[in-house]
Order: sequence, then C-alpha cells, then structure tokens
Amino acid sequence: MNRIKVVLEERGIKQVWLAEQLGKSFNTVNGYVQNRAQPSLEVLFKIAIILNVEPKDLLIKIKEN
Repeated sequence: MNRIKVVLEERGIKQVWLAEQLGKSFNTVNGYVQNRAQPSLEVLFKIAIILNVEPKDLLIKIKEN
C-alpha cells in the first residue's frame, strides 16, 4: 500500500485537491498514489508539508498481510 494513498484516505483528502495544492495534474498525482511514478524529493517534501506529515513517513514500507 502506498503511504501517500494511506494518508489521503485517513484524512479524507481527494487526489484532485492534492494535485491542485502541488500545481500538478490529477494524472501525475494519481501516478504517485498508484505507484506508477515516484515523486522527486522536492515534490515529496511538498506533499509532506501539505499533508502535515514527516517526509520519512511517506517512505516507510507498510507490511501487507
């Protein structure tokens, strides 16, 4: 499971909103959320600031059962 996706779901935030905050397209953000693309470190830090989480929290792998 993707950590960006988890944080968005936990907070009830839509990908469209995050895309607007980042100045990116929905397709770009959806690529991050679906693990089809990886954000640059700069974008990862922006996402962390917007979501009010530590950048490292977006990088931690979640164990899947």
